[in-house]
Amino acid sequence: MVFMKALIIDDEPLARQRLRRLLNELDVEVVGEFADGPDALAWFKEHNEPDVCFLDIQMPGASGLEIIAELPHTLNVVFVTAFDQHAVNAFDLEASDYLLKPVSKDRLARCLDRLQTLPPPKRKEQALSIGSRYPVKVGNGYVFIDLKRTTHFEVEEESVWAWVQLGPDGHQRFRTLWDTLAQVETRFIHEGLIRIQRHLLLRTQAILGARTLEGGRLSVRVAEGVELEVSRSVTPQIKEICGL
Repeated sequence: MVFMKALIIDDEPLARQRLRRLLNELDVEVVGEFADGPDALAWFKEHNEPDVCFLDIQMPGASGLEIIAELPHTLNVVFVTAFDQHAVNAFDLEASDYLLKPVSKDRLARCLDRLQTLPPPKRKEQALSIGSRYPVKVGNGYVFIDLKRTTHFEVEEESVWAWVQLGPDGHQRFRTLWDTLAQVETRFIHEGLIRIQRHLLLRTQAILGARTLEGGRLSVRVAEGVELEVSRSVTPQIKEICGL
């Protein structure tokens, strides 16, 4: 029984074939396949919106990161690519999920299960505000991260690293272009960043939970399995913010 309809946009025929086969095995009907964005966008003018669009990122002409802005804003979009450095931008563009090639059947099944639990997407018509983003180094280039996906910054080896939440499956560290946490504080002076230790700068909106340690200090949880210890002097301030 078909329980979901999908569209595939990918310039690689073998990748489309593999994904179509896996989707069919999971009772998903593929209602259209396209090698580029323009043909896919034309398809939407004459057909009903599917449940999900599986979109490659690196394609000739317009990339998937550009095409998503032209797709219906209520459509679930799942990026499928061989390059994990695009994950940050993909989630900043409010993609529903992000799959790495070659896609496994198990990971695809988890993606489909997750789509059924998500509220209907309502992506913004415009990209993120540049004012809330900052560049990080990825390979030989840079990607831009939105501050709202950052849990905290830390200093290590005379560099500032940003810890970023990449959807439900990942909490990853990226090297920024800053040398000191003071530079980060100056850049985002009104964004709720608090120095909880000399080498740690916490975005307070990222706090998911907290617990008291020996001596009255606090430990805050910012991601699954990730806790940060708060210094004794800053603990009262964090407790007040958390209403503890």
